[in-house]
Amino acid sequence: MPVTGKMAEYHCPDKKKIELLRDIANRIRINSIVSTSAAGSGHPTSCASMAEIMSVLFFQTMRYRTGDKARDPNSDRLILSKGHAAPGLYAAWAEVGQFPMDELKKLRKLDSLLEGHPTPRLNFIDVATGSLGQGLSNAVGMAYTGKKFDKASYRTYCVIGDGESAEGSIWEALAFGSHYKLDNIVAIFDINRLGQSEPTALQHQMDVYKQRLEAFGWNTYVVDGHDVEALSKAFYDASTVKGKPSAIVAKTYKGKGFPAIEDEEDWHGKPMGAKADAIIAAIQARIIHTGPHGLTPAPPIDDAPDVDISNVRLSEPPSYKDGEKVAPRAAYGTALKKLAKNHPRVIAMDGDTKNSTFSIKIKDVDPGRYIECFIAEQNLVGVGIGCACRDRTIAFVSTFACFLSRAFDQIRMGAVSQTKVNFCGSHCGVSIGEDGPSQMALEDIAMFRAVPTCTVFYPSDGVSMERAVELAANLPNMTFIRSGRPASLLVYPNDEVFEVGKSKVIKSSNKDKVTVVAAGITLHNALEAYEQLEAESIYIRIIDVFCVKPLDSETIIAAAKVTGGKILTVEDHYPEGGIGEAVMSAVSEFTDITVRKLAVPEVPRSGPSMALMEKYGIGPKKIIATIREMV
Repeated sequence: MPVTGKMAEYHCPDKKKIELLRDIANRIRINSIVSTSAAGSGHPTSCASMAEIMSVLFFQTMRYRTGDKARDPNSDRLILSKGHAAPGLYAAWAEVGQFPMDELKKLRKLDSLLEGHPTPRLNFIDVATGSLGQGLSNAVGMAYTGKKFDKASYRTYCVIGDGESAEGSIWEALAFGSHYKLDNIVAIFDINRLGQSEPTALQHQMDVYKQRLEAFGWNTYVVDGHDVEALSKAFYDASTVKGKPSAIVAKTYKGKGFPAIEDEEDWHGKPMGAKADAIIAAIQARIIHTGPHGLTPAPPIDDAPDVDISNVRLSEPPSYKDGEKVAPRAAYGTALKKLAKNHPRVIAMDGDTKNSTFSIKIKDVDPGRYIECFIAEQNLVGVGIGCACRDRTIAFVSTFACFLSRAFDQIRMGAVSQTKVNFCGSHCGVSIGEDGPSQMALEDIAMFRAVPTCTVFYPSDGVSMERAVELAANLPNMTFIRSGRPASLLVYPNDEVFEVGKSKVIKSSNKDKVTVVAAGITLHNALEAYEQLEAESIYIRIIDVFCVKPLDSETIIAAAKVTGGKILTVEDHYPEGGIGEAVMSAVSEFTDITVRKLAVPEVPRSGPSMALMEKYGIGPKKIIATIREMV
């Protein structure tokens, strides 16, 4: 049995309030029909199944502020994971008075913020949803932040569709929530039986849902999802449980209250069309109180601390010794530790690779600011996005870069969510050596370059890594830091200054014949090639990219113009989407500049690091041979 805490005794809503909650649910149904009819598209039947859930949450259960304070840090959080039911969510916010009812008729219009699925362009939305299965990970991240960092009273609610509960990321989030005993979250499963194209796998097998959720460690209630009294009681009971999270499994019907459509197949994602007026009339006939309902949300408890995540700096500058070899991944951990010393809201999380990514170093400052997400990368990313919401933390998410590809949909949605999460991917490229291709990230630059809101750093030594982490912590958008595994000599003095979107010219002379653009381990390969080429009186200009996106086009183009329009890019990455293609895009309008690319041309194999780099054409020998051809 769950442990319950001492709270005020439950008071059942009186008869009039029950009637009003039912009325509001029906108004949500009507407005979902009206808005989707005006839009000519949308999901009114999915809104209808959760109407009572929305009514009870907004006017009986949640404590929150509205208007320009809709993201008040003290307010309860609500995530609609089943984002296609956005018209029902918007209708609920309109009932609160967040915006005029007439705005609902602009649903999905180009000039309206009421988009087809929720996004944080609206000030009452924390995360974008609609790519199903992701909302609960965001929610447990918010709940973890509330419980562990804010230590505040606000609670988190997440409404999940039964269809999306087939997603593995839902169960990753459930495992996380119970492991960390997040008793400040309630997951509400809207079990309306029907998916998009056919009934869901479990349909209305409520006992199976309950058993599975309990097996994952969640205190679980099964209720009639259209009974406002039962929902009110379940939400209250959940609020008294200590030491474990709660789930409400609500038996509902898709299209509830829609004559001849309720619980019928083939109505997913369809407005009511010619049937709309008759359905609205039938629903209106059930509304008792036709005037203003007069209900207002309860105010939150103001106990969340003030947080300022601006102007974050390393506690001390880099302090490496001449001739010291440093792995960039180790410097990442050093930088995290320094940031954490200086700012109490810097946190780190990982997927059981913290002793390889060196995110473990933050525990030297404060073990409580490290979150172990275990081997569940989709949830890892979702938790990071949740922790960063409302600017409550400066979140760093790390694992092997190749494993982040498993969570690309979460990363993509993070951009829609306007997240400020910082990602660090280690063990990139063939230079990791013997572990082989399953561990080699060779697509990660392309992946993160494709995300429009993401800044991409690729440091080449310990100094540049520490500064990249510092820069990332202060940016108002998502970042990705590519972290190499091999230890290498320092390139920069400890006092070197770095900027977003600026590269570094490492070697130059007035005799240079080719501009070599590289980063990470291939910068060191280029520097090794430089020594031999110089002995042959072949001079090259070497640029360390440092920031792949935004790319320092100006420096690269200027260098190319003084080296005969010849550029050679070298990268430990596949040819598609990496540094080479970024440079080619930057110089595409210059007919007098040509670019040759050295990149890993095929799926690699295991072997020693340098042997692999030479085999796949990105080692010093290949650079030397290519330069000779170019001059």
